[in-house]
Amino acid sequence: MADGRRIAYARRDAAEIAGEAARGASVVFLSGFRSDMTGTKATFLDAHCAARRRAFLRFDYSGHGQSSGAFSDGTIGRWAEEAIAVIDSCTTGKLILVGSSMGGWIMLLVALARPDRIAGLVGIAAAPDFTETLMWNRLGDAEKDRLLADGRLLADSQYSDEPTIITRALIEEGRRHLLLAAPIGIRCPVRLLHGMADRDVPYQVSLELADRLAAEDVRVSLIKDGDHRLSRDADLALLAQNLDALL
Repeated sequence: MADGRRIAYARRDAAEIAGEAARGASVVFLSGFRSDMTGTKATFLDAHCAARRRAFLRFDYSGHGQSSGAFSDGTIGRWAEEAIAVIDSCTTGKLILVGSSMGGWIMLLVALARPDRIAGLVGIAAAPDFTETLMWNRLGDAEKDRLLADGRLLADSQYSDEPTIITRALIEEGRRHLLLAAPIGIRCPVRLLHGMADRDVPYQVSLELADRLAAEDVRVSLIKDGDHRLSRDADLALLAQNLDALL
């Protein structure tokens, strides 16, 4: 990046796919908050696309995985900027974006920034606006006061022994990118997968997102016993089915 940030990525391009040209649109995976490109869904999609001779790209946001920087410096706009930069540098032609959780929000911001390149979107427990609706709005008054005064707040995480750092910058900068309060001018086909047992991002978020999108070809798949990760074999099979249908 121009300011010295270094973004790690893994790309499987045409030359690496059985020596033949990759077919059709490339697939880009955008991971979630505190997740990285070595996660179950990212590696599953890498193998799935390789088997079908599809170019595939995954990467780590700054402060995540193998990329440089501190997690606490991250904001939605910063991570979206990195996603756009990696996509611009490492891909050509049409794209299908697959966004997981926070990656679903980043996916939407990328699609709005590069509409001519996007052939379709797949959201997995997509979490647009989560910094406001699922972080800020869930804090008590005392926690909000402490966050504003100290610039950060430590919150327990069910996915890690390390607490999650919520920064004032993350909350305030996130407000510049909120999407669900108005129509969203994305018109490509969209598939949204969401577990009804998701305790982190309520499945109603995907229903609201589907309603806000300008696209007519939008389908929501609800998995009654699905959790936030949607990483079981059956969940991954449903993801592959939706992706292959778009491709």
